[in-house]
Amino acid sequence: MYGDGRVTGPKTVTVKTREGGTETFEATKAIVVATGSSTIEIPSFKFNGKNVIGAKEAVSLREVPKRLLVIGGGIIGLELGGAYQRLGSELTVVEALPNLLTGVDADVAAVVERTYVKRGAKILKNAKALGYEEQKDGSLAVRLDMGGGKTETVVTDVVLVAVGMRPNGAGVGLEELGVKVEKGFVPTDNIGQTNVPGIYAIGDCSSVPMLAHKASKEGEVVAEIIAGHKAAKDWVAVPAAIFTDPEIATVGLSEQQAKEKGLDVRIGKFPFSVLGRAMAVNETDGFIKVVADKSSHEVLGIHIVGPEATDLISEGALALEMHAFLEDIGLTMHPHPTLGEGLMEASLHALGQAVHIMNRG
Repeated sequence: MYGDGRVTGPKTVTVKTREGGTETFEATKAIVVATGSSTIEIPSFKFNGKNVIGAKEAVSLREVPKRLLVIGGGIIGLELGGAYQRLGSELTVVEALPNLLTGVDADVAAVVERTYVKRGAKILKNAKALGYEEQKDGSLAVRLDMGGGKTETVVTDVVLVAVGMRPNGAGVGLEELGVKVEKGFVPTDNIGQTNVPGIYAIGDCSSVPMLAHKASKEGEVVAEIIAGHKAAKDWVAVPAAIFTDPEIATVGLSEQQAKEKGLDVRIGKFPFSVLGRAMAVNETDGFIKVVADKSSHEVLGIHIVGPEATDLISEGALALEMHAFLEDIGLTMHPHPTLGEGLMEASLHALGQAVHIMNRG
């Protein structure tokens, strides 16, 4: 059924259908809220579905824009911006913060930025988009605040606003039933239940990170609970897959995050430039980085930028779930020639036992 739904009782949902009617459904056991998230819109760049767009419109453009300006140098902006750059668009990225991909390991993010610039992208950091004026030829003159009283104008054909996503937990009737809603998020416990028994929430509207695989796993947990089985959200870490070019994938703590927690760490890095399979497929940009506890050698985080990073990270996620140590990965025989060897090599590098690159003194 298609329509606008509201939770109208502990076990009821009322839907205004697209045909104009109203139907009420009664749940026998529970209600699961999975309303997702929406693209954040900037007042001075209202979406028009044509040349000022959000992520939803960006994946269904009928033509590749000659010039594309992306507001926001985060994951969505660089994924979509990079895709259109590879299709031929002249790419400009405007980011208000000092760095791209905030929250991603700085060494990893730098590889993607360097690659985009090498392909001709213009990256403007510490810059804010103020507004735009449509020109006679249909192009857009975008005004930018570059800081320090300096302004700049960039002419583009399409503006993609990619400044983040907003959870859709508010305004669907939950507040009236006493369900806690915080800034659009619907907090839940370790079985996915809200503060009101029988009402559950999963996915983007429940919590960060806003990732499809996290939402799917939460859905499985809630389904098991409603069915009367034992289940819980007890994972150690949620892997992230970023489909830039080159790809990025991470799981666990970054080097900076570990240090901020007061942990002493040892770092292992192995560049794809000396990995046989990467050379064979001519994709040698990037590296695999392993963050581990200095004394115990327990793996704390794994960060990959380069070919097939989003596939390789699954071994890293398993390592964290099993509380693996550097020796567990480094001494496990990996087949040759494969990209997966890089994780073994990076772990050995952290131990000072690397064979194919120089160890630290």
